[in-house]
Amino acid sequence: MHFLIQANVYLDPDHYKIFDALEELNIDYDVINIPPAAEKIEFKTDRKDVFVYGSVTIARLAKQNTGWFPGSFYGGNHLYEVYSKYYGENLLNHHVSVHRISEQLNWKKGEVKFIKPYSEAKIFTGKVFSENEWKDFVFEALESQNNRINKHSLIQVSEAKRTIKEARLWIVGGQIIDAGYYKFNDSVPFEEKVSEDGLSFANKMIRLFNLEEAFVMDICLTEEGWRIVEINCINSSGFYPNTNVKSVIKALNIYFSN
Repeated sequence: MHFLIQANVYLDPDHYKIFDALEELNIDYDVINIPPAAEKIEFKTDRKDVFVYGSVTIARLAKQNTGWFPGSFYGGNHLYEVYSKYYGENLLNHHVSVHRISEQLNWKKGEVKFIKPYSEAKIFTGKVFSENEWKDFVFEALESQNNRINKHSLIQVSEAKRTIKEARLWIVGGQIIDAGYYKFNDSVPFEEKVSEDGLSFANKMIRLFNLEEAFVMDICLTEEGWRIVEINCINSSGFYPNTNVKSVIKALNIYFSN
């Protein structure tokens, strides 16, 4: 398989690891710069076995190249409206409402909400906002010329919930290839490997709905048990310092070369 890698991914300090992995595995690849306002991928190849990796922009634009396989998994089953029908109450934020970013939200006194992009992933980072923080963010986002946010951009709003620890899982062909914690809250002791009950929960969710041939699932432990934080497109999911990038790339190459 041929990997097409975006060079200019500034938000991921561990992005370079993919080049080390490709070199070690002796896998063919090309590097390409994608301007933020690009409307198509300016890259010519006769190969059809192409997999893209980088930002949401390259993942989104690669869908235009219908002859590439696997190309990009952007969109489709990654939408909340699709996977929520299967995962239901297993989602950390199961009860959500969708709004345009320019809409006025209803706030209770002292309330905080978890707000993230809805259909256009990563136009901003989802997190917990107070009313004033959200209003300030919206004002600045709509005034800025350096993002893809406009008044029609859709957001997903839900109740803010406490998590104990959170982990990222890389899934290829229905199998968990790599799993690692990226967040521990409060005084939770550090664990090097994701606990067996967390992996068991994730495998149960994969059997319930194997969302794509390759995707990323973030899970968390709550006081009510394990839950899915969110589903991410594998073509644009960032690496953490503990991600075994080589294992992920090797699995992708083997699975989609057969």
